[in-house]
Amino acid sequence: MLSFSKRLTIRFAGAALCAALGAGCATGTNPRDPFEEVNRGIYNFNEALDRTYLRPLAEGYRTVVPQFVRSSVSNFFANVNDVVVMLNNLLQGKFTAAYTDFGRIAINTTLGVGGLFDVASEAGIDRHDEDFGQTLGYWGIEDGPFVMLPLFGPSSGRDVVGRFVDYKTDPLTYIDPNRVQNIMWGTRIVQRRSELLDASTVLQTAALDPYEFVRDAYLQRRRNLVYDGSPPPDKEFMDPPQQQKSSAPRPYPAAANENGPTVVFSNGEALDSARAYALGDMHRPAELPSNSRLTHRPIAALPANR
Repeated sequence: MLSFSKRLTIRFAGAALCAALGAGCATGTNPRDPFEEVNRGIYNFNEALDRTYLRPLAEGYRTVVPQFVRSSVSNFFANVNDVVVMLNNLLQGKFTAAYTDFGRIAINTTLGVGGLFDVASEAGIDRHDEDFGQTLGYWGIEDGPFVMLPLFGPSSGRDVVGRFVDYKTDPLTYIDPNRVQNIMWGTRIVQRRSELLDASTVLQTAALDPYEFVRDAYLQRRRNLVYDGSPPPDKEFMDPPQQQKSSAPRPYPAAANENGPTVVFSNGEALDSARAYALGDMHRPAELPSNSRLTHRPIAALPANR
């Protein structure tokens, strides 16, 4: 029987194939999303799968498992992911950041009892966020067309390659026996989904078109990550008279909801938990800065391209 990790690899390859085939049979009005028709179909499939299986599992997990246990599980998988982050910092030539990542892994693995406790963060050693998709972007590879992958969610041509490499460098991939590896992968997926239960509700109620919301937020977020939070000015989304006058982040319109209004800046500086869900950033939704200017217009007003 194939292991869970091998099945993931096969599904991943199938997702990439679907995207490639879609190039010949679907077109979209957004140049960043030429496969929009196919992508929307995959998005609807993912949403149905989530409603039927993943969300109920996550809700049961949150109900049954105490908060302190869930936090320890989250810390453990974040510590594992720090290995991937460290390797990508090395590939980008960010040796100081890679050294910090190594220190986090060493401290949390030893003093943090295998990563169950985030001792490094308590000591003021911040966690970084890097992956191979960002590494490709760092070295000048364009992100390519937006792609919605079955099971995996939003991605891009560049990030499809990045996801595969990250899978191959993830320590969980090499756990033996397969039964233990399967349990690890399954627990990680349910844990991550449980952290986003509230955010996914906000997404569905706030966005007039959830698919566009997910696509635009994902592309914006990835651009921000590639430039480490300081992307160059994007003239496409600045008013011509202001292009040379100000580089301050400009908030995009966002939707008000029962949990309060939300905001996202054009440089991706701040993202609320709903956008973290849209981006697949399941570790740590960003908090809005205290000086954020909030807006209340529909999310559909977001520019289509990033």
